[in-house]
Amino acid sequence: MSRLPDPIKQGLARGWKVAGGPHGPLPARLTCDVAIVGSGAGAGITAEVLSRAGLHVVLVEEGPLKSSSDFRQREEEAYPALYQESAARKTADKGITILQGRCVGGSTTVNWTSSFRTPPATLEYWQRHFGLDEMSPAAMQPWFERAERRLHVAPWAVPPNENNEVLRRGAAQLGLEARVIPRNVNGCWNLGSCGMGCPTNAKQSMLVTTLPAALDAGAQLLVETRAERLELAQGRVAALICRAVRPDGSPLGPETRVVATHYVVAGGAINSPALLMRSKLPDPHERLGRRTFLHPVVISAATFEQRVEGWQGAPQSIYTDHFLHTQPIDGPIGYKLEAPPLHPVIFATTMSGYGREQLEMLKLFPHAQVLIALMRDGFHPQSPGGVVALRDDGSPVLDYPLNDFVFEGARRALLSMAEIQFAAGAQQVLPVHERAQPWTSWAEARRGIAELPMEPLLLRVVSAHVMGGCAMAGSEKLGVVRPDGRHWQVDNLSVHDGSLFPTSIGANPQLSIYGLVAKLSTGLAKRLSGREVILA
Repeated sequence: MSRLPDPIKQGLARGWKVAGGPHGPLPARLTCDVAIVGSGAGAGITAEVLSRAGLHVVLVEEGPLKSSSDFRQREEEAYPALYQESAARKTADKGITILQGRCVGGSTTVNWTSSFRTPPATLEYWQRHFGLDEMSPAAMQPWFERAERRLHVAPWAVPPNENNEVLRRGAAQLGLEARVIPRNVNGCWNLGSCGMGCPTNAKQSMLVTTLPAALDAGAQLLVETRAERLELAQGRVAALICRAVRPDGSPLGPETRVVATHYVVAGGAINSPALLMRSKLPDPHERLGRRTFLHPVVISAATFEQRVEGWQGAPQSIYTDHFLHTQPIDGPIGYKLEAPPLHPVIFATTMSGYGREQLEMLKLFPHAQVLIALMRDGFHPQSPGGVVALRDDGSPVLDYPLNDFVFEGARRALLSMAEIQFAAGAQQVLPVHERAQPWTSWAEARRGIAELPMEPLLLRVVSAHVMGGCAMAGSEKLGVVRPDGRHWQVDNLSVHDGSLFPTSIGANPQLSIYGLVAKLSTGLAKRLSGREVILA
């Protein structure tokens, strides 16, 4: 196909202010109204709203500026260039693999476009337990609506690919409700390579929406630039200290000092708490980096007589929340079921086994179908999440112990997924667990899954959703930041990303971030500029 227009190249040609990496050396010092760390969901929304309010914004992004010209639907290119730790970030014990973006646009550039509002039960829980009185479903509705309009969020109108159709068909056979997933796309080509960057610019990520709007309004963007620490003076942030980095993350060149009136940290859960830790910010109640949640995900693979070809078509278009509602929100862990995209590298590195065993599975790849269960963590005393810590070099690591509470939910989830897959006509089902084997009937799978030992590294657990660590709360004893996003102890510092959430969401979190940050950044813009600017 002929190459489509590239809005990033067009913006650079118009004179966008971009430095770092191939875009030129960093200045020794920058002065602005607001410095924003990150360029993902929270940073992008914030940058557009503040820039439209007439404020001079500088964004600092550790990853590269890539665009549709670079997105060639090749895993071997995408994962090293666009993801944290080449899509191999892991928890401290290596028990969970975490997919997070590391590029301009952050995870919004590489996610699978699923866009859910924060479930009402989650918002009501935050009101009761964390003093977030202004976050009722009714109060948040207009903010979600604005984000949905801005980013073209709507239920996917095209028939699901076979990978997702299996979930719909199996759920229907069992009498379970399954619905269509809303997606943030505009003119989608239904290619299926969303996780490698959208080559047609249909995905309405921050890369092609809010960030270009901010840059057109005069914002500056520093890429391949690491935010190393915030410098404090008299209880306020006096500067953001940055350094250029090579593509592999190693430091390059002298420090850059960004001096602003206000600072917004939006580097994503894990990286945002780590920056505050490196900066030795006040943490009198020891909340920083704690209660970091993942929606731990377990996986069930199946093979069918017909070709599934899960790499083609919208990656996620059908879901069921049935198993979120069979338990109280603060009871045994509930889970959301979805069907992820299948691509050879991510499939091979996620599936259990090796050698001949995995070779036989890869031979069946065109006939493979996969379901995932996103477990809703953070609502039960036995689900405290993980803790972000710093390695000796200052880089972050998440310690997220997998306990019996999580494993009990994982076993139920594997059973649910296997039953759905057999109901949809699977020839065999293989839970992704080192001791599992392919089972050819639901009765056989039910017995086998009941006997699987639930231990870290035996059960394969992954996640693409990281939340918490800088939780917002109505009391400084319960959170790191106030309900308006400002740090409890440092007045000219705000946090605007998924690290704000005091529990997990119970749904793919991007729209939750968009809606909440639209609210917070509107308030911040009015406070700093006196102007009322609302995301539109």
